[in-house]
Amino acid sequence: MKFLSSIHFKYALASLLVAATILLLEVVLPKAIHSAIWNIFGFIAGLSYLLGVVTNWLYQKSPENFISLKFLAMLIRILSSLGFIGILVMLDLENIILFVANFFLLFLLFLIFDIYSFISNLRPNSK
Repeated sequence: MKFLSSIHFKYALASLLVAATILLLEVVLPKAIHSAIWNIFGFIAGLSYLLGVVTNWLYQKSPENFISLKFLAMLIRILSSLGFIGILVMLDLENIILFVANFFLLFLLFLIFDIYSFISNLRPNSK
């Protein structure tokens, strides 16, 4: 039962839900999904997981810096996302508007999950 409440399981579940949504949208609305959607998904899911695990590990080492750690993770996520978009745009990616729209939609979905986990961690820290 400890695994079901672990951060690894929560990220895997969130990623599977987003991947299922992408698969469904590829069937229902294929013109609304960019051809590089799985690259976007892999980047955002991997980055969110990595930042979540590192933030959780650093929180265990220094609980008083929880808010600073979360803000640092958000800053790293935004800067690396802008770098990812910039690199792919410079590589002459086709249909840039659809790419950016799909990227920020996935970015917001994972950000909502991150905010949800952030709020759920505030309750134990409010002592």
